[in-house]
Formats: sequence, structure tokens, C-alpha cells
Amino acid sequence: MFSFNFEAGASALSVWLVWIAVFIILFLLNEVSRRSKVCGFVCFVILPVVLSVLWFTVLKDTTYTDWFHLAKVYSATAGCIGFWFIRHLKGKNKKTGKEWRLADNKIALCFPPLILAINILEAVARDIQVGAQYAGGGILADGSMYVLGGPWNYMNAIAGILNIITITGWAGICIRKKTDKDGSQDMLWPDMLWFWIIAYDLWNFAYTYNCLPGHSWYCGFALLLAPTVCAFTVGKGAWLQHRAHTLALWCMFAQTFPAFIDKGKFAVSSTYNETPLFIFSLLALVANVLVTIYMINKTVKTKRNPYKGELYIDLNKYKEVRQISV
Repeated sequence: MFSFNFEAGASALSVWLVWIAVFIILFLLNEVSRRSKVCGFVCFVILPVVLSVLWFTVLKDTTYTDWFHLAKVYSATAGCIGFWFIRHLKGKNKKTGKEWRLADNKIALCFPPLILAINILEAVARDIQVGAQYAGGGILADGSMYVLGGPWNYMNAIAGILNIITITGWAGICIRKKTDKDGSQDMLWPDMLWFWIIAYDLWNFAYTYNCLPGHSWYCGFALLLAPTVCAFTVGKGAWLQHRAHTLALWCMFAQTFPAFIDKGKFAVSSTYNETPLFIFSLLALVANVLVTIYMINKTVKTKRNPYKGELYIDLNKYKEVRQISV
């Protein structure tokens, strides 16, 4: 499934230790950026501006310049900036004297599902492109890595489309109330529950394994696990925010130091075995089909509109998140 760079002196233990370090660093950076308003602004506004100057000047010969990598880093960063404003932007109406919050604006709340859908569509487009353009194998146009296109790309593209269809309850997005233990004011999405997150993770891992085989050890494994662990533990209900933070930070790192995952001692590549390629995409497709069936069944039984309101309000995990909101 994965091939370690033993020729460069790496060992299975050393690669696993680096993977653990990447996971822990992503988890901790997310904790810092979500708990501090100032740190969040620095990480997702100031840092990308500084790095962008470097990418297109002194690092232009080493950084990724293909459409997908650039779209991914800037769309993930845009999501972080939008979520930061939803969480923290508020004021007082001069005429009425009433306080207002961006988090209460229904138009503003269209942004999270929109940016999420766009990110998924980017990956769906890439899966289809790899399946059509690199059937039987080939080097990507930017020369970064070898990919093996096949039916798994199309299966996973369908899984991604279903993952978009099953995005529900965006109208219920709210803010976490401040407590002595957590003053983060996370952007909570109570209707985005564990089964959708697991289906997303399976789809996204299959996508990275299909289309970014030389990066999936880190960006498909460690990067997906960090926000999921946070969402199931200290940052319940805010998976999308955690995902955006960790994805943007990782993309900025990968753009700046591409050799770490492409050519370094701890670079990990795919074995290009068709069996795991097929199995992971099949698992992703099955998981997303099941979530779609569950969503449709729930919609029919409750007569709730999953796109205008919230669908899973009777589930305990939904109630657990809702009770920590403002």
C-alpha cells in the first residue's frame, strides 16, 4: 500500500515517528489557532500573504504551481478567513443600539457549506481528470509524481458528489459559548455528525491515494485524522472549522517545503497496487451511499427539509453539540 524510502536511510520506525509528529503538530496548531482570536488572524490572514510573496518570487522554481495545489491552498485559507469572521465579527447598530453578530446572518451562513462543497468539487474534478487523462498510469503534468488512473477514480468521484448532497443543516450553524475551559468561540455545526464525517474521511483518503499517491501518507492519513480526533474530543461540533485550519496550514507548509513530501528522507510513496486503490474507493462509495440513504429515509420520515433546516435534531450527538452553543 505504501512504500518507505529505505534507500535514503529511513526506517519504518522513523517514518512512523515523523507521521506522529506531523499529526501532533497539526493538532496543536489547530488548538492554538482556534482558541486565540489573534493567532487565528495571524495564521490565516497575515501568514498566507507573506508566504504568497515568497511562492511567486524566491520559491517560484520549487513550489507547486499547478491549478489544483494553488486552488486548494487558497480555497482552504479562504474558508478559514470566512469562519474567523463568522465567529468573531460583531458590532452595534447605530440607529437601534442593538448588538449584531455575523453568525446570526443567514446569508453569511451560506458560506461554510459553499466553501466545503467547492473544496469537494475540486477533488472530484481532479479524480475525473486523473481517471481520464492518466488511465494506465502517467506522470502528472507538473512532473510532481506518478499516478495510476482507473475505475477507482470514477467510483470516488461519485462518492464525493454524494458527500456534497448529504451536507445538511447549515442553517443551524452557531457559535460555541465561552467557558473557563474553552473560550474559542468555535463555529459549531450540530447537524454535521459522525457518520457524515467518517464518510468524508473515507472519500478524501481515497482521493489522496488516487490523485496524490506520493502525499497521501501525510495529507490523507495524518491530516484527516487530526481534525477528526479534535472534533470527537476537545472540539466537538466544529469539525469543518478544524478541517479548514489543518488543511490550510498543511497546504501552506507543503507549498513552502515541497521536498519534505516529494524527495526527502521521510517521503512516502504509493505501491500503486490496484487492489487497495479499488478497495478504498469502493469503501468511500459504499459509506457515502449509506449516508445518502439514511438522509433520504430521515427526510421522508420526519418531513424535515435538510437544506432549509436541520435534519438530525432528535439524535443525542446533535443535542450534545447544541447544548454547548450560545
